[in-house]
Amino acid sequence: MTGRNTQSQNRIDLLVGQHAANLSQQLQEHRQALYPPDARRVLRKFTSGEVADLLGVKDAYLRKLHLDGRGPEPEIRTGGRRYYSPEDVQALREMLEKGAKSPGTYLPGRRDGDHLQVISVINFKGGSGKTTTSAHLAQKLALDGYRVLGIDLDPQASFSALHGFQPEFDLLDGGTLYDAIRYDDPLPMREVIQKTYFTNLDIIPGNLDLMEFEHDTPRVLAQGSRELFFTRVGEKLAEVEADYDVVVIDCPPQLGFLSMSALSAATAVLVTVHPQMLDVMSMCQFLLMTSNLLGVVADAGGDMSYDWLRYLVTRYEPGDGPQNQMVSFMRSMFGEHVLNHPALKSTAISDAGITKQTLYEVEKSQFTRATYERALESLNLVNGEIEGLIQSAWGRN
Repeated sequence: MTGRNTQSQNRIDLLVGQHAANLSQQLQEHRQALYPPDARRVLRKFTSGEVADLLGVKDAYLRKLHLDGRGPEPEIRTGGRRYYSPEDVQALREMLEKGAKSPGTYLPGRRDGDHLQVISVINFKGGSGKTTTSAHLAQKLALDGYRVLGIDLDPQASFSALHGFQPEFDLLDGGTLYDAIRYDDPLPMREVIQKTYFTNLDIIPGNLDLMEFEHDTPRVLAQGSRELFFTRVGEKLAEVEADYDVVVIDCPPQLGFLSMSALSAATAVLVTVHPQMLDVMSMCQFLLMTSNLLGVVADAGGDMSYDWLRYLVTRYEPGDGPQNQMVSFMRSMFGEHVLNHPALKSTAISDAGITKQTLYEVEKSQFTRATYERALESLNLVNGEIEGLIQSAWGRN
């Protein structure tokens, strides 16, 4: 018999299913080795020097506060070194803000009249650093005192994994944004929000359930429903708007209904770009599609006005000549819409990812000092520039 072999041992669906089951089991064992079932994932404590940098004060000032008995009691380790928990850092912020000469010095979030900042991080080409960017941005904003909600809209759920969620084990009964934006019996937004081990950072994790929205929406549209798919994310964010200063959405790597709804809800858009010709060509197609599709959404009544749109150069290698040419080309094309600071390619970031951590979580002793500090400085410069855009959108310098 010619043609495809249909014997069960050669069926691709069974083979792929077995591979998935084996891989899932190994990943579960890996997670249990790192974080046993009865263990609660916690964030490390920060040195007094790190806390001083976060607060924008001198280490000597923190020491004086401690000696005066003001603020939280740090943990004292070998050599008299002081270590503060994330909760301690927040307590210090709240204490110092009360005595600050100008509001927002230590608690830089929203004030009366400020609108919720919703940042959609997007690109439909894999490997652009979208999830890495989203996770480090959300965590740094939380460390800086903002109340942050991170939303994983990518069915691959890498953003969730970085925050301790393994979808096939932790979300067996749902719990993604799909449950809040589905067309039939949607849940209240607060029921899908999870606390993280980062003070000030909550998350809505993702999994494959999110693909149901991509399947449901064409059916609803074909039925002539008056439901507007592109308003659903924004409407749900309105339910919890008062609880947060910034929302960071890690969008899926395709321009589907989820992405369009996230872009419609956004007040700002961050496009991650790896500076190579194929990636920039892909981004060109992405921009053409985005313009056309969002034009249709705007004609249907969607709000397509943004506080800012920026391109972030990711996985940048300063010594790579072709990359430098591509960055120069992007700056000549897009001008100020390209962030001044690129995100450097770093083994420290990729090595941290092996244990499902970001650079803000890992102990710097795990890396050579130069490698760690170079990567951290790059991330801080990028996130600091984005924070400046957030403050500017609220009318502050």
